[in-house]
Order: sequence, then structure tokens, then C-alpha cells
Amino acid sequence: MKINFNASAVIATNQMTKNDNRLQQSLERLSSGLKIVHAKDNPSGLAMAKRMNAQIEGVTQATQNAGDGISVVEIADGALAEVHEMLQRINELAVKASTESLTSGDREMIEVEVKQLKEEITRISRDTEFNGQRILDGSFDLKGYTDNENVKVTYYSDTLKSGKYHMDLDVTFKADGTVDTADYVNGTGPYIPADAKVSQIDGNIVTIKGSQNFELKLRVSEDAVTAGGNRVSVDMEITGFGSMDMQIGANEGQQLDIIIPEVSLENMGIKHIDLSTKEDSDDALRRMGGAVHFVSSVRGRLGAYQNRLEHTINTLDITNENMTGAYSRIMDADMAEEMTEYTTLQVLAQASTSMLAQANERPSQVLQLLQ
Repeated sequence: MKINFNASAVIATNQMTKNDNRLQQSLERLSSGLKIVHAKDNPSGLAMAKRMNAQIEGVTQATQNAGDGISVVEIADGALAEVHEMLQRINELAVKASTESLTSGDREMIEVEVKQLKEEITRISRDTEFNGQRILDGSFDLKGYTDNENVKVTYYSDTLKSGKYHMDLDVTFKADGTVDTADYVNGTGPYIPADAKVSQIDGNIVTIKGSQNFELKLRVSEDAVTAGGNRVSVDMEITGFGSMDMQIGANEGQQLDIIIPEVSLENMGIKHIDLSTKEDSDDALRRMGGAVHFVSSVRGRLGAYQNRLEHTINTLDITNENMTGAYSRIMDADMAEEMTEYTTLQVLAQASTSMLAQANERPSQVLQLLQ
């Protein structure tokens, strides 16, 4: 028996320290509910879990973004529903004014109502907002630029591929500066169909249409023509940019572009309609079909966006659910299993404490040999 160095006590102390450390770790897991409390617990698992957590939070925010996108679409569609109603009323008045049984006084009253309806359509286009941003004034329409300050791109269909275009038109003007006649001569660029032609003139807006939904609207002023002729030559850059980009995913590039054209009287082709005569009423009636079609196409696009966003939200919810489950399997502690471990460690800690007391007591037995 030895009294200077008590090896049994050292062994018991080391084991008690190990048990105490394991007990402390178990307490951390039980109190936090996490399997990985510190990076040292599972370095690779922690790295995977944090990456997953970033994705989960990104998906959660993307779901909110998609919800905001639906709100934008619903506001725009609600406003356009009223525009549709007013166009139907103008169309009804155009039908009424197309008969010769009306007096000039009757036509004046019809014109007053049409004027008010047109002003209200303009106001709705200007004042409809979401979160302080106007959404029907062309702020989120595709942008196009020209090299001629007297020719402006007001609208083009999304079938028009981005790039540089050149176009020649023969244009004549009325005394008031509005376009009288316009003919498409030729054009070059990434996409101009062979059957492209001027389909409609309203004031200074010249609409060029072709197959496969090709449509381009240009605002042409009188100063655009070359000296001594009627030719208008313009170089255009169709950017394909300008839409409302909704971030609907957790990663870069996961966006939905919402295109909302300018819902103006010019783009509808009815800015200069007049019901003061039967001939003008007949022309207005012809234009109303195009105006209704324009608004219907915009609403149809918005409806498609809303359906897509609703499916996007459903997909994001499923992604969030499954990724949360994967994150939980890495990070969350199994409380039942951990409580079993904790109970075991408690018994070991108590046993090692008792054994240390026994080991410390052994040297005192030497005194019996000295009696």
C-alpha cells in the first residue's frame, strides 16, 4: 500500500471528469433542444445545416415576395376591370351614335359622356399604385429607345426579340400635326415578320402588326420626316428590360418578370375618337374592338401571372416543409434518446464520485499497520 501517490484516486478523478463533461454536454443538448450546440460537435453537419437554414429563410421570404406579386396583379386586374366596363360603355355609345336618327344635340351629350369616361381611364392608368409605385402607367413595361427624338417606342409585344432594329415608314401629317397616313416600307432586326404592316393610326401613334403576335407602337411627330419628303427612318434598340422582377426563389436568377403595359388611350387607339358625326362614330366603333382586345390581352396576361404565382407559392411551401425536415434531422436533438443518455450519465457521475471517495479512503488504512 502506498500513500504518496494514490493511483486509484487519480483514475477515479479522471473518470469522474469525463463523466462530468459528458453530463454537461447532455445538459446543453437538453436545454437547447439542439444536437449540434457548438461547431466542434459536428463540423460538417453544422456547415450543411447553416446552408440549409439560409435556403429555408430565403424560401420563406420568396413566398412573401410571391404573395406581394399576387397583390400587385390583383390591384392591376381590379383597376382594368373598371376600364373594361368603361370601354364597354363607350362602345355602346359608339353604336348609339352610329345611327343617323340622332340630332346634333344628342351627339353633344354622348360626346360629353365619352370625354368623361376617357378622362377616368387616363386617371386610373396614372393613379393606380401598389406600395407607392404606379403600375399601369408603363413603369413596368418593356423599354425601347430610338435614335430620333421625334420617334418614341410606346409599346411592343414580348414576342419582339431584344436587339437593334431599323425601320422605314412613309408618313403624312394633317394640319394639326397628327398622322394622316402611314405605310410600313421595310425593316431589319432580329425579328420582323414578312407580313408586318401598319394596322392602325390614332393621333400620332402608328401601330405595326404582323404574324405571331408581332406588335409595335411608335409615337411619330411631324418633325420626324426627312426634309422634302415623307420618309421616317429610325434606328431602335429593343431592350427587353423594364418589367417588374419578382424574386420568387432563394437563389440568384430565380425571378419572374411581370410585364404591365401602359394602359393609355394612345395604346388602346382611342385617344382621338370622336362621335360628333356618323362617320366618326363608325370609325370609333371600329377602334373600340381593338381597345377592348388590348385591355383583355393585358388582363389575360395578368391572370396567367397570378396562376403562376399561386403555383409558385405552393411549390415554395413544399420546399420549405421538406428542407425544414432535413434541417431538423441534422440540428435537433432526440429528447427521449438524450434523456436516456442523461440519466445514464447521472448514475455514472454519482458512481465515479463514490469511487473517488473510496479511493481517497484507502491510504488511511495504512494507519492500522502502524498500531
